[in-house]
This record gives sequence, structure tokens and C-alpha cells, in this order.
Amino acid sequence: MNLEQWRREGNTFEWQGQRIFYRDQGRGEVLLCLHGFPTASWDWHRLWPALITTRRVIALDFLGYGFSSKPLDHAYSAVEQADIVLALMQSLGIGQAHVLAHDFGDSVAQELLARVAERGAGLPLKLLSVCYLNGGLFMEAARPRLIQRLLLGPLGPWLSQRLSYPRFARSFAAIFGPHTQPSARELDDFWRLIASDNGHHLAHALIQYIPERHRQRARWVAAMQNSKVPQCLIIGMADPVSGWRIAKRYRELLPAADVVELPGIGHYPQVEAADAVLVAYASFIARVANAPGEGFKAP
Repeated sequence: MNLEQWRREGNTFEWQGQRIFYRDQGRGEVLLCLHGFPTASWDWHRLWPALITTRRVIALDFLGYGFSSKPLDHAYSAVEQADIVLALMQSLGIGQAHVLAHDFGDSVAQELLARVAERGAGLPLKLLSVCYLNGGLFMEAARPRLIQRLLLGPLGPWLSQRLSYPRFARSFAAIFGPHTQPSARELDDFWRLIASDNGHHLAHALIQYIPERHRQRARWVAAMQNSKVPQCLIIGMADPVSGWRIAKRYRELLPAADVVELPGIGHYPQVEAADAVLVAYASFIARVANAPGEGFKAP
């Protein structure tokens, strides 16, 4: 599958006058895939063929990302993206789903978990399980890159206007594992998604999820710790941003932690080690299926 096919086979959903791109394929229990910064739902393309053989898989491009609308002067947040996710699922008539999240998508998943804790049955979407891939679940254990810190500072808007493919390629490759580097084609595809509709000029606005993570830290982590929703972390340990430190902190904060470590893998395990992620995720879902009160059928 190539990027153009990915787009052709997708759909669009309108949310408050904005276009949201999403893909919806397969049959069975619903799996909702939430992507990270600065990329898009294309992040899941290597897992997609296997996932849709056993379940209905839905993946969207968050507002400001990929093929979705990219409004200027917009206050982007994980809280708003969670609103969009719930609106999309409601429009599709879906009342329950498993969640597979990565990077910024982890924050959206945490927000959904927090709403479950606060609203209970009042939330229109029941979460059957949540599986996290590399992301800043606990900002005290994350190590944002220099470019991320600069985008958050006063020079952020100026820097966004000057982001280029060579700078992106160097920075992006640096967060992959040493032996699982992205190909030139992969870098080009990722850049096309980011730069579509001049989206690279929004980098300073999109990355405001980092201070949001600090503000929401207590609420989101408490939701994880107190939730009855089965949770799992599959993590590339060579990730310099959110690798082994996040795994260590996850175990400290969630004593019954379900963690799968992928040695030598960087920040994008679903791209770098798709087969290993599929095996780890299938094992997690099998454990969920065997848990009392859970009805998901293991693949």
C-alpha cells in the first residue's frame, strides 16, 4: 500500500466546519488507532493489513495533521482531539472500542480514560482496552528533543516558518533505532503528510500538547492508575525521547504494569518493528479476552 492509496480509500467527517480524514476497514470488534506528532494515521499502514483481518479498524488524522484540515491560529489540544474522536465514533454508531495509541495519541487516550473516570457510563464510548506505544505518558520521564523545546519557546512561530525537509529528515531519523532507520521513501511520505496544506508551519501550535501534558499530568495519571480498563505498554527501548525511562516510570506508577520491551527499537515501533508490535498486541488482547468480564475474541 502506498500513501496515495491510503488517501483514496479513506473517508472524511466534518467537525465544526473542519474536515477530518479517517479510514474505516475490517469487521468485528472495533480498534481505534490514535497517531502521534507530527505525523498522521499513515503511521499505522504496516500494521493495517493484519489488523483488519480480525477486527474493524478506525484511524483518523487529528485536526491539524495529515489529510485533515489545518486551520491557522487555532488552539490545538489533546482535549479537543478527544472531542473529535468521540464525535467521529458517535457518527459511525460505535459505542465501544479498543484503543491503540502512539506518542501524542497516548495523551488523547489518557484524556479518554480520564473522562471514563469522571463520567462513567455517561461517556458515549466504552473503552475495552488501551495499548500505548512510545509517548510522553509521564513528562518527568520524557526527554523532548531540542527542536521540540525551541518550537515551544518565543521563536516557535519563526522556526515553524523555516522548517524544511532536510531539517525534518535529520531530526526524525534521530529518534529511530540505530538499525531500523527510515528509508528515503518513508521520510518523503512522512514529510508529504506534514507539509500538506503547509502543515509544517503549524508545528509550534500543534506541539502545545507538551505543556498540556504537564497541566493534565495528575488527572491523566490518576485515571491510568485507577482505571479498570485493561492497559498495556509496548515500547521501543532505544527511543531517546520516550524509551526506557518511560517504561521504568510506567512500572513504578502502575505496579501491575503490562509492559513489552522492544530492544533496539526507537520511537516508531509500529514502523520499525511492525511484526513484533503485532505479536505483542495479539498477546495483550488474548490476556484481555481471558480476563473476567471481558468478551473480546483473541485473534
